[in-house]
Amino acid sequence: MAPRASWKGHIRLSLVSCAVKMFPATSTSERISFNQLHKDTHNRINMKPVDPELGLVERSDLVRGYEYEAKQYIIIEDEDLEAVRIESNHTLNIEAFVDENEVDEIYQDAPYYLAPDGAMAEETFVVLREALRKSGKVAIARLVLSSRERVVTIGARDKGMFVTTLRNPNEVRGTAEYFDTIPQGKPDAEMLDLAQKLIDQKVTHFDPKAYEDRYEVALMSMIKEKLKGHKPIIAAAPERGNVINLMDALKASLGEAKPAAKSKAKAPAAAPKESAAKASLKAALEASKAAAPKAAAKKKA
Repeated sequence: MAPRASWKGHIRLSLVSCAVKMFPATSTSERISFNQLHKDTHNRINMKPVDPELGLVERSDLVRGYEYEAKQYIIIEDEDLEAVRIESNHTLNIEAFVDENEVDEIYQDAPYYLAPDGAMAEETFVVLREALRKSGKVAIARLVLSSRERVVTIGARDKGMFVTTLRNPNEVRGTAEYFDTIPQGKPDAEMLDLAQKLIDQKVTHFDPKAYEDRYEVALMSMIKEKLKGHKPIIAAAPERGNVINLMDALKASLGEAKPAAKSKAKAPAAAPKESAAKASLKAALEASKAAAPKAAAKKKA
């Protein structure tokens, strides 16, 4: 069965346009979800609209209201929304082009796929797609989804195009409230070097299939056991390394933190104690270094 388009209209660049259809690029249908049931009958509970004065009401009696003051509403009719007609209702009108890296990730919201709608639109669609690909830019356009105008980016992807809706600037929080108290100063050079080495040890190519949702897997396993009539197995908490501080962890991983040999001679004066952050880095790097051969062996097996 062919996927159902969530939006149909036209993409337009100046005087050039073609019919297109848009599809959600992601789905949550495979996620495990639960229903609310009565504890005795196991019947699924229906959510019915309730008026605090009248009790249960029919959905046909519901209207759309905008709260302009506390507990004060203005009623918005369907014809009121119909009267608000803007060009982006049925047109992806390209307004500008920008470098993809200029669009901050925090503004990116929902992804969609864009395809030509019919054979007549294919030639124009391919021209626009390849022009986008060759330019290395993404287009900025607008469209209406669920009765609300959204600003979107459009880029070339495989044989089609990729649309991403953008959040409104007033939905994005600034960083000052959360980051202002974090010190700006430069980190200790040795600690920074150790941290970079720890990063280098874990560099790989991203494969989303390698990062399955472990909670989802464990949840399904538990459900299957219950279906068999078995009691769920209580998962043990993951073991954590006995890391005393950051520097010890990093040095141990690099082989720099070797225990001193016992001696009857007078012990030299104690060296200045390292910071907890430094020791933890060294311990973490040592743990990472030790785990790497095991991981490689497991992958080969």
